[in-house]
Amino acid sequence: MSRINLILLAVLVIVPSLHSAEDPPLEWIDPDTGHRIVRLSREPNTVSLYFHQDAFTPDGKQMVVITPGGLAMIDLATREIQLIAPGVKYRAQSSSGLEVGRKSGRIYYVQEGALFAVDPSTRVTQRLIELPKGGTMADINADETLMVGAITEGGAQNSGPVGWPAPGTTMKGADGRELSFAEKREVLINTRLEKHLPMTLFTIDLRTGGRQDVLHTTDWLGHIQFSPVDPALIMFCHEGNWHKVDRIWTVRTDGREPVKIHARTMNMEIAGHEFFSLDGRYIWYDLQTPRGEDFWLAGYELSTGRRTWYHLQRNEWSVHYNVSPDGTLFAGDGGDSEMVAHAADGKWLMLFRPQGIPDVAGISAPDAANLIHPGFFQSEHLVNMAKHDYSLEPNVHFTPDMKWIIFRSNMHGTVHVYAVEIAKSHSP
Repeated sequence: MSRINLILLAVLVIVPSLHSAEDPPLEWIDPDTGHRIVRLSREPNTVSLYFHQDAFTPDGKQMVVITPGGLAMIDLATREIQLIAPGVKYRAQSSSGLEVGRKSGRIYYVQEGALFAVDPSTRVTQRLIELPKGGTMADINADETLMVGAITEGGAQNSGPVGWPAPGTTMKGADGRELSFAEKREVLINTRLEKHLPMTLFTIDLRTGGRQDVLHTTDWLGHIQFSPVDPALIMFCHEGNWHKVDRIWTVRTDGREPVKIHARTMNMEIAGHEFFSLDGRYIWYDLQTPRGEDFWLAGYELSTGRRTWYHLQRNEWSVHYNVSPDGTLFAGDGGDSEMVAHAADGKWLMLFRPQGIPDVAGISAPDAANLIHPGFFQSEHLVNMAKHDYSLEPNVHFTPDMKWIIFRSNMHGTVHVYAVEIAKSHSP
């Protein structure tokens, strides 16, 4: 064999090995937790959905993700990835306006001002309705008859994800000190809040295209979600700096008076990042009494008004939480030291087993049924996120079979979608 052919052969051997060395591992055991982690995505900059969005088909077998080439489905058993909606674009930080139908399994998404649905099995795509100019799609209801969204009236629109500083943005406080990333977010959010722009919460009937306005307000509407089981129940929030707003609300699609879910009783008390349990019985949310000092995951039972608060330690606080399909487990995605908890050791994906605090010797207070029912979490580290940059939020999801927790991470540089096994593989 000639010298030139030997060089070419060496290049062919070396290049693939260099490429594979740059890719994150496909599977490993976290040495600090003993839990198995697998990389589900193959293409860099693939992201999973925001924590409260429905990402799974009704049979629990597939999950939608956003890839650079469009929307794709991951088979959770085989890990096969299929592109089902080429060219559909979403920002990495915001997958709002993307949902899997809880009844049909069709993937609903917005492009160029219109709502589409694609069947993941046949890949048949249908253009359903045109959105109002400037309007957004937030969710699809449980029986897939209604879309809910919001619009800023009068042509005043928000540009980009409000509250997310552009890369390289520098901002200084009144004392001349350079603001942290989290502080920049607070300033930008407050700037939008103080505008008091008129907004409308509306629904559109997917069968007729008819629009119904549910709520008109100058509060900043966001985090809009349909109940996973009640087609006529909407949860929404008043966006803004959490210590300034009464954040969590519900409203019926017929436009009845909105119901406030949590009332502040302490200055600097904050509540937010609310989400429904999958059976639709509870609203869960991050509660701090006061902000950055005492941490709870709070639950409100919709049928009875009963409240349950699970206490967390500072290093257990998470940007977002989620609950397992059967309601027996919770998970959190952790947070870095700049975030509200300022946790020194908070960069972990966590599993939480709730524990209630019982009455002493079975003796209850006379009004115990009307009081907050306290508890705490037995926590377990799942993934060491020390190398993750929390400007990308991991956003945990339990898989429908409750064997894995899905998250997105840049721990290896590029963004990928991962799953960590709930059952421990080895002792760390």
